[in-house]
Amino acid sequence: MSTLYERLGGADAVNAAVDIFYRKMLADDRVNYFFDNTDMDRQIAKQKSFLTMVFGGPNNYTGKDMREGHKHLIKRGLNDTHVDIVIEHLGSTLKELGVPDEDIS
Repeated sequence: MSTLYERLGGADAVNAAVDIFYRKMLADDRVNYFFDNTDMDRQIAKQKSFLTMVFGGPNNYTGKDMREGHKHLIKRGLNDTHVDIVIEHLGSTLKELGVPDEDIS
């Protein structure tokens, strides 16, 4: 059975998805202020590595776990509503790239 990473199209697909995802996030006034002091090149690289790992691709992720990595954002008000917006943008990005609904789920 192939991994989600393989079904999505590997590194090229993850790279495209992350680039589109962050365009959506940075254009959304409900969440874009969380990135005000963020080095976006570094953030995008970390996200590509993280999603590659969670989608079943090569594990080169060396960042923090989700809870530790977002602690500073929770102090700034990050809550479940914001997480739902992230899920919305990731889902719409994957749909835009032609990923089947069952893989998006």
